[in-house]
Amino acid sequence: MKKLLKPAMIALAAAAASALPSCTEEKVEPLFAPTLESMEANFQMPQWYKDAKFGIFTHWGPQCQPESGDWYARNMYIPNHWHFNRHKEKYGDQKTFGFKDVIHEWKGDKWDPQELAQLFKSMGAKYVVSMANHHDNLDLWDSKYQEWNSVRVGPKRDIIGEWSKAVRGAGLHWGVSVHASHAWNWYETSRDFDGMLTKEDGAGTWWGEMGLDPQELYAQQHEPSRDSGHWNWDPNIVPPPSEAYRTKFMKRHKQLIDDYLPEVLYYDDTVVPFYPTFNDGVELTTYFYNKMYQLNRGKQEVVACGKVLNEEQRKGMVWDIECGVPNEIVKPHWQTDTCIGNWHYDRGIYDRNGYKTPETVVRMLIDIVSKGGNLLLSVPIRGNGEVDEKVRATCAGVGAWMKINGEGIYGTETWKKYGAGPQFEDAGVALRDQGFNEGQGKAATTEDLRFTTKNGKLYVFTLLIPKPGAPVVVTDLDAPVKNVMLFGSEKPVKWTCENNVLTITAPDADPNLKISLCYEVEFEKK
Repeated sequence: MKKLLKPAMIALAAAAASALPSCTEEKVEPLFAPTLESMEANFQMPQWYKDAKFGIFTHWGPQCQPESGDWYARNMYIPNHWHFNRHKEKYGDQKTFGFKDVIHEWKGDKWDPQELAQLFKSMGAKYVVSMANHHDNLDLWDSKYQEWNSVRVGPKRDIIGEWSKAVRGAGLHWGVSVHASHAWNWYETSRDFDGMLTKEDGAGTWWGEMGLDPQELYAQQHEPSRDSGHWNWDPNIVPPPSEAYRTKFMKRHKQLIDDYLPEVLYYDDTVVPFYPTFNDGVELTTYFYNKMYQLNRGKQEVVACGKVLNEEQRKGMVWDIECGVPNEIVKPHWQTDTCIGNWHYDRGIYDRNGYKTPETVVRMLIDIVSKGGNLLLSVPIRGNGEVDEKVRATCAGVGAWMKINGEGIYGTETWKKYGAGPQFEDAGVALRDQGFNEGQGKAATTEDLRFTTKNGKLYVFTLLIPKPGAPVVVTDLDAPVKNVMLFGSEKPVKWTCENNVLTITAPDADPNLKISLCYEVEFEKK
């Protein structure tokens, strides 16, 4: 009897089948060799990604269960860290109740991916990136090569498969994020607790009854690092991961690509996994590029994203900036990822009303798009799978603004300069490491503007709502202005243009005009 396909996999199989060449079509040969040089020479960024501008990150996994924020599975093993104390108070001693047991507690019983996909769509997002695993090393799909996966433990659901079906069913593009390469040294804090347990220690335990091996999760049977907090693969600090560890990593993630066909492959790594000590990450990326290039009959419709890329490496993949934005227009196209709250759900941020407001998110999006980038925004999801009402309020505010003003965001390109006003004139705060300059520098004023362009039209954004009657001034125009309209208002806009300087009179107060104004400027044809 044939094994029945899961609904999510039926949709994916159909998509793959429709993409495959017919017998009468010429076979599409692979385009990429497993080198950075080949990626840099041959990669072409798909138009859908450049046009999308706004995506959602679903950074949901077992570390959301304690509702104590990011890196819980590492920090809970560091004595005197607040995660350590919180864990001991909530769950007991880490030697007997470690992160493997937190995974067992995580059920996600209120998770509804279809409803959440519609929420993301209502925000104006055009793509969703779902976390496929974190540094905690749990695969969130029906993994053939990692026994610690969400189908076998925890929710006992194919989370990636369900995300894929729901997001694509909502008409959005979809991808995955991969973070697991660093479990090798990230989990070293667990060694004095349950991190050295093996399958043979499982008698009388829930995981022993299931035949699970804790080392398949913690991966700690190796020489410890000189600094377990070191992020890069410096062999003088971090012992190189074994061939068995890297081979398993490759098998896991090739299966992820083969079975789920993502359009975005996001790495939480410097460049690619294991770079520059090993070539595995480059091989995985070119495997992804080639597979999707062939399925799409010679079209490049996917992107891989990496961090801390130099100018050459940015030709072969998308430069991802974490919690930061450059202070200039940057090409080729890039991406910022950040979160409304914490990367993993943090009840403390909820309690102290610490979420990003719709105003903050919208102004970040405008600034990022004006400089040639996309915003990938993480929406906090509780361990049980719910999105709380305070997060939903931010989502609703962003969606309401995008519904009115999205024309000036989607499908646009950078203008000759990204902005004007005090913020633009200030040098700002430089990026460090993979980003981390978010919220620094001068605060926005009513004089601060951002610009985008599309189809010969200029879009002028005010980062704040100017006072009624105040001038909004745009200099350096290249052609006479024919007309100016304001999104969200049916009233004619008052404006004058002399000597290539456009002066717009800010409108009266209007309940439809919130957060930021967007003017569409149409020019006389030359």
